[in-house]
Amino acid sequence: MKPQSQPSTPNYKISCRMSQEAAALERLCQVIRIRGFRIATMAVESAGEHLDITLTLEGTRPIAMLQSQLEKLHTVAEVALGQVSGVRVQTA
Repeated sequence: MKPQSQPSTPNYKISCRMSQEAAALERLCQVIRIRGFRIATMAVESAGEHLDITLTLEGTRPIAMLQSQLEKLHTVAEVALGQVSGVRVQTA
């Protein structure tokens, strides 16, 4: 029996700078989840009073919509989109 390919899911890179406030990171993750994306990788660095966050996200919805929603969070200072890193095909 041949393994079947599942539909490919685009990967996106996002860099975000936000204020270090209680529950700020949780709110960021919640918006990402609610907007239909899955966090594949996440790196967080403390930079003074800010957090510098780099995310690799998987999802089929428009990434510009997510960027717009993240920019509306009062703790978010900046959101930058990286290049789409192609698609990933998983086999069963």
